[in-house]
Parts: sequence; C-alpha cells; structure tokens
Amino acid sequence: MFGGTLHNKVVFHTMKALNGLGFPALRFNFRGTGLSQGEHDQGNGEIEDVRAALDWLDAEFHLPLVFAGFSFGAAVGLRASHADPRVEVLIGVGTPVAPVAAGDEEPRVYTYDFLRDCAKPKLFVSGARDQFGPRAKLEALVASIREPKKLVVIEGADHFFEGRLRELREAIEGWTKEVVSD
Repeated sequence: MFGGTLHNKVVFHTMKALNGLGFPALRFNFRGTGLSQGEHDQGNGEIEDVRAALDWLDAEFHLPLVFAGFSFGAAVGLRASHADPRVEVLIGVGTPVAPVAAGDEEPRVYTYDFLRDCAKPKLFVSGARDQFGPRAKLEALVASIREPKKLVVIEGADHFFEGRLRELREAIEGWTKEVVSD
C-alpha cells in the first residue's frame, strides 16, 4: 500500500547482514504486493504470509530461525513469529509504533502487547528521525517488554536509513553474533 517491497534497500541490507553470518534468508512480498497474488488484508492475512515463509524456511533448511522484518513487515512478522518455537531471535527494523502520517485514509494502530512475556532475544533498530517510530514511543515499547532486548537508534537516520545503511547492517551483524554465540 505504501510502496513496500522485497526490493527495498533496508530489506536488502538486513538480508545481507544475516546471510553474511551464515543464515539462509528469504525475502518475499506480502499478498497483493508486486507480482504476488491476493489483496492487502490489513495485517491479518499477512500474518499467514509470514507463517508460510517460516514453514518454507524450516522445511528447506531445518535450522533455528531468525525473524527480521522492516516497517509493516516488522509489525506483522513479530506478531507471527514471537510464539513460533522454531524462531529463536526476533529483529524489528524501522518498527512502526505511531500511526501512519496524516492523510492516510485509515491510520494504523500498532500494539506489541504480545511481546511483553516473550523471552526470545529481541533487537529493534530505528533511525533517530523515523517518522513512524518516534524515539520516545519506541523506548517505551522496549522498556515494556521482557529481557533479553536491545534498542539501537541510529543518529541521523530516517525510516529508510538513507545514508545510514552501513550502520544498520553493522547493528544487526554485531548483535546477532552476540546473541547467537551465547
């Protein structure tokens, strides 16, 4: 709906960070995006899209899974993967915590109460100037959820990490190495 695609630079760099650590990575378009079939389902059907992707990765590689999602993909994917026992690590990049900008026909409400008791390692990476993830709201979200957790705010970065993709990648690589080696 807002131009999200598997070809987004943030999605690509997130995938490269995880792939560089030896994790197989799958990028996909949600229903109704690009050449995919179906229609946007306000996040409900998209949860099933994430579950289908997790099923495919599990069947194909038989490895513990790391979930990483960007923006709407983070909101939907965290919901889909937090309780999945195959997923050991959760990463939200540009996680939206505020309604979509003015002019949107139906402002979205993002809640993450389901993460309060999630004991899996969780990383949130956001730009200091992310219009969909105001720092104070993101800090409040992270403070409200169970350890282990980490918030990395990249100074000067917006929602799309323009000019700061290297820092995004380094944040994901460094934290993932740390929690996976434990």
